[in-house]
Amino acid sequence: MVEQTGEEIDWDRIPPDLEDFPESVYTALCIFNSMGNRLQADIGYLGKDYINLELLYKFYLIKEYEKDWIFELLLFLDEREIKESQKRMKREIDKIKRK
Repeated sequence: MVEQTGEEIDWDRIPPDLEDFPESVYTALCIFNSMGNRLQADIGYLGKDYINLELLYKFYLIKEYEKDWIFELLLFLDEREIKESQKRMKREIDKIKRK
């Protein structure tokens, strides 16, 4: 694509790749995607179900000193997902109200 446009690559604008992050971030993403979702019909997405977290820690061979860091990453991901779900629900409700 650079050859087609003739532009130089702006390395500061390129989004980071998964390999640019520590392995713990990849592990947190895998655990996050392995966890179940808590949903309610009139509210939507309530967050991840943390009931099996210890089992997932064992499955992914998480050491004791890593658990706090992984948990912080999971909370960060969950918070973003909840906010996005709330925005989607609000858009849908507003769309219904306009009809």
